[in-house]
Amino acid sequence: MGLGTAAIGSTPFLSACGGLKGTGGSSSDVLKIGYVSPQTGPLASFATADNFVVSQIQEAVKAGFDAGGRKRQLEIVVKDTQSNPNRATEVTRQLITSDKVDLIVGSSTPDTTNPVADQCEANGIPNVTTIAPWEAWFKGRGGKSGEGFKYTTLFFFGMQEFADCFFPMWQRAGATSKNVAALWPNDTDANAFRQGLGPMMQKAGYTPIDGGAYQDGATDFTAQIAKFKSSGAELFTCTPIPPDFQTFWKQTQQQGFRPKLATVAKVMLFPSEAEALGQLAENIATDCWWSPAHPYKSTLDGKSAKDLADGFAASAGKQWTQALGSIYSLFEIAIQAFKDAGDPKDRDEVASKLRTMKISCMSGDLDFNTGPEPGIAIQHPVGVQWRKGEKFPWDIVVADNTANPAVPIGGDLKPTNA
Repeated sequence: MGLGTAAIGSTPFLSACGGLKGTGGSSSDVLKIGYVSPQTGPLASFATADNFVVSQIQEAVKAGFDAGGRKRQLEIVVKDTQSNPNRATEVTRQLITSDKVDLIVGSSTPDTTNPVADQCEANGIPNVTTIAPWEAWFKGRGGKSGEGFKYTTLFFFGMQEFADCFFPMWQRAGATSKNVAALWPNDTDANAFRQGLGPMMQKAGYTPIDGGAYQDGATDFTAQIAKFKSSGAELFTCTPIPPDFQTFWKQTQQQGFRPKLATVAKVMLFPSEAEALGQLAENIATDCWWSPAHPYKSTLDGKSAKDLADGFAASAGKQWTQALGSIYSLFEIAIQAFKDAGDPKDRDEVASKLRTMKISCMSGDLDFNTGPEPGIAIQHPVGVQWRKGEKFPWDIVVADNTANPAVPIGGDLKPTNA
């Protein structure tokens, strides 16, 4: 269950559904942030750390913070999209019309970020989202190049950064074929890869073998696997929803498609997905934008990435996830925008501070002025592989840091299938 309302600076109490509930409505001394994420449904692995992050933000600013010339308290209202874009639209409207929040943050795939941002843009609500390729967020919403949006911003990365992460690993994989099997469904995320990463692959000398634009929720990948096998592809990439990848990957083993190196996106980002595959998770590679090894710190209380990850493990009894740092930074950025504004209740001013922000935070150095489009800050992921863990069943090892040398290498790149 997700949090309902968390009032920071007040005394929260546990509600019947297991959330944290605050003590009052918004006033001039209370700033309200709405948070939207897929806490249930097929994308729920992205939201594993939500409750912990909100509690961390509560603790960090429990004494309030200065904004607009006086002390402010912070209240957070959390909504679950149930992994449904229509539900994301509905709960964002609730935050705007019923909860009357001052700013909305959202996380995890275009299924959340796009409908949330669209509602914020239409209603003049400052907004920042994360964990969605910028092309899928910007172009998927009809953004006009060079203009950006007035109220909505994003920090993450895009096709160039995926290329910078994946291509060096492909070059080191020892593949004899330049064909790359690509499992890209027919959705906003995958179409951004098809239209963006595909041409980049060709320019770099690789040939994408597109398995076809299937619908999410597919259960039989025999046709795609046959096409990949006949192409002789020894490299594999994909952008499906997690349940579909698990089905596909099990079928590849059954049907004899065993690529030398799998570099996957959108999936295998979190420990729960590795655990679901068991032994089949060994040496699957993916992109990693945040980990305990990243040399980043909080703007709120100075804790390091490792401190945050260790705190989550101690509190939740679960392994850290990449989303932990990103969700934390949503609130860092929102609070900083309130602090920077002369009047934190002035939505236009707060939105302007978001679009022009430059901040070094839990997600690293983010500059919303220098991205590919206005209001977009770019991160640089490293290449990691899943290996058997010590404290937990599976852990990621940084195998290639070409795109972000500040993150230390943790082990050699190994073939996914020997």
